[in-house]
Amino acid sequence: QVQLVESGGDLVQSGGSLRLTCEGSGFPISDVIMTWHRQAPGKAREWVATLAPGGATFYTDSVKGRFTVSRDDSKNTLYLEMNNLEPEDTAVYYCQDFESSMWGQGTQVTVSS
Repeated sequence: QVQLVESGGDLVQSGGSLRLTCEGSGFPISDVIMTWHRQAPGKAREWVATLAPGGATFYTDSVKGRFTVSRDDSKNTLYLEMNNLEPEDTAVYYCQDFESSMWGQGTQVTVSS
């Protein structure tokens, strides 16, 4: 079955850290452009980060220097390491296979002030 499953969301205090996980199945995530997005309450879904097959990474300005996207090919898993979290980072986070537009189900991140 081809799917993406996110996990790792939690409630953390401002300044804290979390690592989100996106486990792929049915296809190698290393072969495609993978992205992270987030959707805050009452707002549109926004792009957060991209990891290209060759390893290039891209980030939206608001998370540069705080978030890191990576993958473990042996586990077919994508990660989003989030440090120095802010209340504005509160959202449901989704991973996506950009090329097929397949989404995971999302994982909730809540940052308290």
